[in-house]
Amino acid sequence: MAELDVFLQSFGSLSLFGALLVLLLVLVIFPSSFGSKKPRNEPPGPTPLPLIGNLLQIDMWNRHKSLQKFYKKYGSVFTIYMGPKKMVVLAGYKTVKEALVNYADEFGEREELCVPWIILYNYCLSGVLWSNGDSWKEMRRFSLINLRDYGMGKKACEDKIIEESFYLTEELKKFKGDQLLTNAVSNIISSMVYGSRFDYEDPEFILTMKNVEWKYKDQSNLILLLQQFYNVFPAIGKWFSGAQKEFQKLQVLLREYNFKVFRQLRETLNPHMCRGFVDAFFVRQQQQLKESGVIDRHYNDANLEETIKHLFGGGTETTATTLRWILLFMIKYPKIQDQIQEEISRVVGSRKLQYEDRNNLPFTNAVIHETQRLANVFPMSIPHRTSKDVTFQGYFIEKGTVVIPLLGSVLYDETEWEKPHSFHPAHFLDKDGKFVKRDAFMPFSAGRRVCLGEGLARMELFLFFTTLLQNFRLTPPPGVSEDDLDLTPQLLAPLSPRPYKLCIVPRT
Repeated sequence: MAELDVFLQSFGSLSLFGALLVLLLVLVIFPSSFGSKKPRNEPPGPTPLPLIGNLLQIDMWNRHKSLQKFYKKYGSVFTIYMGPKKMVVLAGYKTVKEALVNYADEFGEREELCVPWIILYNYCLSGVLWSNGDSWKEMRRFSLINLRDYGMGKKACEDKIIEESFYLTEELKKFKGDQLLTNAVSNIISSMVYGSRFDYEDPEFILTMKNVEWKYKDQSNLILLLQQFYNVFPAIGKWFSGAQKEFQKLQVLLREYNFKVFRQLRETLNPHMCRGFVDAFFVRQQQQLKESGVIDRHYNDANLEETIKHLFGGGTETTATTLRWILLFMIKYPKIQDQIQEEISRVVGSRKLQYEDRNNLPFTNAVIHETQRLANVFPMSIPHRTSKDVTFQGYFIEKGTVVIPLLGSVLYDETEWEKPHSFHPAHFLDKDGKFVKRDAFMPFSAGRRVCLGEGLARMELFLFFTTLLQNFRLTPPPGVSEDDLDLTPQLLAPLSPRPYKLCIVPRT
């Protein structure tokens, strides 16, 4: 890890100047074209420097805030250069919605991303997250159909979440810590993908979750920074072979774990009684072998593996992080917690909560939505790419341009939200206290690339949160006041609350 340590020391003080000088020398040795021909009527933006573009003007640890400042100066469609790479940023509710919904085809592709220390075996074009074209269409269609078949958005899924909520509350009574939130959420995906949940004490499950937690949370700043610089300056990739090997170890671990589960499921497969998503995938493979003697490129094991990673990645940490935020808000704002618990006691009492109860719990529902809005766990959408030349809001954007929808600018849009930077559940309530939907509520993105598991996430957040509040009173630790609680997020992906402690007291 010597190379990795040197890289960390270079950025430890958050000063990019020295590193950029090194990169400048690299580019002199390995020159890249910065683009001498400027397209007609390109979106405005800060003036780029040769070779390094706008990197000196962007806080690489906190990119979304730098982009928010540019938004205020240059408007809702602007251009930045990450090194020699041109990107167009879309900001504000009206602009982001118009691009992703009204121009869904033009802005619907993904940027190609192949970072060697994150993606192994050239699977970066597989799965449902980074793929494009027929592969993406087929995998997204197959995933939506089969996840719905195995519970997503249905009563069967609701029953699984209610059951998992029971396990979670029982374990919390034993004071096991917040890792349980991640485990509980992961078990819902597992039940739909594999057909079964895992015991919290399962040693392989614990090992896998801890490795994901350590690599993707504790080191996510470094991962993202390496990713950004490698994609902008591919010539420096070979300098970080040590870091590459470390991240490959995680991928190998996850791959071995997945393939072990796949092997067990194949050996016990009953085509007439599928247990989950993976079984359905295997049945499709068998059908293709029977009909044509070959498995087409969409239904190979590599695509299955990547799709499973994307389902677990998108369906676990984002929801678990949002739950951590809402529990923090509850101890920060105890009067709001009082209102929620009064509403639950009055409407539901001591019976098990159901998802349909959200219609009769408007304040509770508003608090959940306001948490998603203010927590803003993914302030920037995963990068898109234009599929063709497009004129958008009077600006010409070339085919193949990387496009970044700034979702945080939608959730904090001052023209859409009364108090955009405050925790204000009334954003989702009318004058009579009834819950109201807001068009600018866009934490799951929009258009063709809207989050695959949006419906599942909504159900999980409601049932896990309300079950916890029905059973427990949440307070800061002794000696800690509400004013001492810091709402400044850690600069991780997703944006997470800083570590905090809370007391969980069973309600009588």
